[in-house]
Amino acid sequence: MAVIYHSTPIGFARIEDDDANIICSVTVHETAGEDATQPSPIILNVSRQLDEYFAGERRIFDFPFRQKGSDFQQSVWEHLCHIPYGKTVSYAHLSKKMNNPLAIRAIASANGKNNLWIIVPCHRVIGSDGSLTGYAGGLWRKKWLLDHETRVTGVGQASLF
Repeated sequence: MAVIYHSTPIGFARIEDDDANIICSVTVHETAGEDATQPSPIILNVSRQLDEYFAGERRIFDFPFRQKGSDFQQSVWEHLCHIPYGKTVSYAHLSKKMNNPLAIRAIASANGKNNLWIIVPCHRVIGSDGSLTGYAGGLWRKKWLLDHETRVTGVGQASLF
């Protein structure tokens, strides 16, 4: 297992892989911690892909990742991966898409437990009224990421609902 901190425009990405060389966590922090080990090749690949994302050159990540969670959480995270770059959806829309219209709070909770920020794009989920709602990294980061994707696509923030 390897852990490194990689500088990004929104803070230091803490990138962690597991013993199988699969990325299990990408979170962003105000300050860098100490790198736990030498970066593995997969972590170096993630660092490069994050740099490309922040440079506006990458919209899809293509490295192996997985995180631990319940079947329901896995389903939510899978649905998040299908929200197109530069688009947003509401929690209500996501619950309908998952054929579980009463699960809005459970979906929001699963969204908040996502440990693969940016990679599993939980920042693309907003309130039904278009407002920015909770983001583990802080609302300013969520706004920055959405604004960044809007700038890269060259169109105003569009939603799917």
